[in-house]
Amino acid sequence: MTDRTGLSALKGAPLVASITSVCASSFLLFGYDQGVMSGVVISEYWLEAMGHPSTVMTGTITALYDIGAVFGAIGAALTVERLGRKRGLLIGAALIVIGAVLMGCCVERIQMIVGRIVTGLGIGFLTSVAPVYQSEICLPSQRGWHLSCQLSTMLFGLMLAYWVNYGFYFHPGAVQWRFPILFQAVFAIYILVVAPFLPDTPRWLMLHEATPEKGTYVLSKLRDKPTDDQMVQKEKNEILSAINIEAEEEGSWKSLFSDGGCSANKRFFLAVGIQFMQQTSGINIVTYYAPTLLKSSLNMTQERALFVSCFLQVWYIIASFLTWYMIDAVGRRRLYISMSLGMCVVLICEAVTVAADNQRSAIAAVFFIFAFEACFTWGWMATVWVYPAEILPLKIRSKGAALAAAADFLGNFLVVEITPPALENIGYKTYIIFAVFNFVTAIIVWCFYPETSYLNLESVDLLFLPDEDRDQEIASKETFLQKSFQWSVVPRARMAVNEAKARQKAGLDLIAIDIEADDIPDGLKKKLASAHVEFRE
Repeated sequence: MTDRTGLSALKGAPLVASITSVCASSFLLFGYDQGVMSGVVISEYWLEAMGHPSTVMTGTITALYDIGAVFGAIGAALTVERLGRKRGLLIGAALIVIGAVLMGCCVERIQMIVGRIVTGLGIGFLTSVAPVYQSEICLPSQRGWHLSCQLSTMLFGLMLAYWVNYGFYFHPGAVQWRFPILFQAVFAIYILVVAPFLPDTPRWLMLHEATPEKGTYVLSKLRDKPTDDQMVQKEKNEILSAINIEAEEEGSWKSLFSDGGCSANKRFFLAVGIQFMQQTSGINIVTYYAPTLLKSSLNMTQERALFVSCFLQVWYIIASFLTWYMIDAVGRRRLYISMSLGMCVVLICEAVTVAADNQRSAIAAVFFIFAFEACFTWGWMATVWVYPAEILPLKIRSKGAALAAAADFLGNFLVVEITPPALENIGYKTYIIFAVFNFVTAIIVWCFYPETSYLNLESVDLLFLPDEDRDQEIASKETFLQKSFQWSVVPRARMAVNEAKARQKAGLDLIAIDIEADDIPDGLKKKLASAHVEFRE
């Protein structure tokens, strides 16, 4: 017999794992659909079916997926808060099945374009909803790790697409490109089968149900504790308090562009900016066009280009495992800056080796492609999908995260659209352009982007509230460059993160003091309050 969650046998970690599997499948589809066209566009059978499109047209067919994803993300921003996280995933999965069938069965160019756009719409829904769904069912300490796992799953999908393309290279005929495209429907069907039996998030249920009872019940199932447990009740009260704060401007799009007393507009621009800058790194030169790059720039055969690209994606996923540790231990901000500078250096080296155009330089060029993917996955893969949900205030989180995803896909479209003609017309200079973008990105992050690791979402909100006394204390410790060029929130966040790390190391966040507040001396009470110790009445 099932209970109101639909999963009577699952609670605690198994229930969280079930939801995570659906969210991870969403990112797996994202990765697979990014990678599958890399082998399709160099298949002679696909080129023949499409009427031998020009380089520009090939780039357009590939990139229209991202236009669909932009509108899918906007559609998610308009509908998911009303429909729920779970229904948002179901809509996205259904669109991907339709798009995959349209592309896999197409007989001419227009049908391929339509299928590509429909699939993009589905991906826009999935990638907008899955991070929010995941973050709202996880404990704060698990947020970065869970999202890192999901992004590793995305890379697994990317790797799978390359190996499927390589495997079917040896099968002559239309099956060489039709099967790889149709195969993605399997993962979308998994979402369609499993998601209906999963609960929506406690936050969404408490916001949209007449009473918080059902949301509390789901929360107790997720935490594997009874509904009257102190931890469940505390988390429920925090959710209800946040909902009450947000209630005034619920559904207001102008909230994205107004201060709202907590720098909501600036935080929205940070979220949109970080996802757009992910694409200006140049990653999709490699993701979409690795075989094309190896074939045209390094003069490899089609079979050799596909084979090397497969191992490139294996390396991509292996490198991503280190991010599971670094995303919290090193922090988002340090990874952004250091890896942007690393990608800048690698792309300059790539340009030099491609320009040299000899056997030794070709080997070096392949090495630098591997180095580039390592820098990207360590600094700009998982962190970029975690950051918007962390930096945005609650009242605009779903809308802001969806539009940030739309900015990611818009940047993706621009890069994918210009890459084929750029490689054809200016060759190695294409890498120099993206090297400059990465250098500029590192400067922008240093100036404006605060650290969010180790902070719960409520603590992030506090960073953006005016606090003159604390600003003076921080300013006394800053260098001239920091005082002159960094936004004041950046050093404030650095101090807050250091305090949070110290509290966690000392175990203060886990201490419960069962003493009457009146019995504590004022001096000690002040010190405990600074360590975020709460007093029960």
